Amino acid sequence: MFLAAVEILRRPELAGKPVVVGGRGIVNERAVVSTASYEARAFGIRSGMPLRTAYKKCPDAVFLPVDAPHYLEASARVMAAIRALEWGGAPVVLEVLGWDEAFLGAGDGHGDLGDPREMAARVRAAVLDATRLHCSVGIGNNKLQAKIATDFGKPQGTYAITDETWYDEMGDRPTRALWGIGSKIAARLSSLGIETVTQLATSDVQLLVGEFGPTMGPWFHRMGRGVDSSPVDATPWVARAHGREETYQRDLQWSEVPDAVRTLAARVVEDIDAEGRPAMRVHLKIRYRNFFTLTRSRKLPSPSNDPAVLGEVAVALLEKVEPDKPVRLLGVRYEMVPPEGGY
Repeated sequence: MFLAAVEILRRPELAGKPVVVGGRGIVNERAVVSTASYEARAFGIRSGMPLRTAYKKCPDAVFLPVDAPHYLEASARVMAAIRALEWGGAPVVLEVLGWDEAFLGAGDGHGDLGDPREMAARVRAAVLDATRLHCSVGIGNNKLQAKIATDFGKPQGTYAITDETWYDEMGDRPTRALWGIGSKIAARLSSLGIETVTQLATSDVQLLVGEFGPTMGPWFHRMGRGVDSSPVDATPWVARAHGREETYQRDLQWSEVPDAVRTLAARVVEDIDAEGRPAMRVHLKIRYRNFFTLTRSRKLPSPSNDPAVLGEVAVALLEKVEPDKPVRLLGVRYEMVPPEGGY
């Protein structure tokens, strides 16, 4: 509930109340919940839910608009507080996942790390002291275990899942409890007779390879066993693409769509210009009134950041879809050329 917690900091009178952040905070507009406080979640409000639905579930909730710059600034202070810590006498390694989540590992040349729960307590205290925000900490032998353990520690707690406790904690849980397995993958696993984490861990890996391929099949098998060899990597994330989407308060008729696409396309040019890398592929997303969604893309003959060129390529992609229904959402995304030295 990071966004809600940040809002409550600047409006303390909201503490203990159901708070919903999403869109412009106007419940009769087309927008979705970005986050909800725990008090709001008690009414069944969840991220991604239409604001209108959230309002029906809890009319007394406080609905607030998304203020991305404010959340970005709060996130930077959180990460700076953690990054300043040492563990075992060496600076920590911090891999930032988003506004409100990161992996922390021990840096090179560290000494005795001691009890990781003591380090977790230091992390929570440092964040609270620097930002007045509470956080939860998950501990594990690897990133997968630590990520899942974080959910067990919410709110404002610490929890550990290790190699020794993996099956006791996770074995009987559905495969969706694993980080990286959503409803679609879980359904495909279910079609193979795999419902639980233990069943995934003890399944025939060749069965998984047949369903998911030679890369993802073994990866899902390792997840079932709680295995993750990826290191905590502090390398700054480099964007491969930038995009913008807009849900329109009134469905667009087809005659209005080309100009709307050009407007979005021009806004995305500002984002790739800030990266200093031109686009090499253009993607278009269309969602019709009935929520049916299509995506189309085209590789450019040569990289470009010319708004007119990119706008016309995006509009040309409309020729690949049926102009037979009103449009509720449009999105334009540009894949950029890789940075020097690659990703």
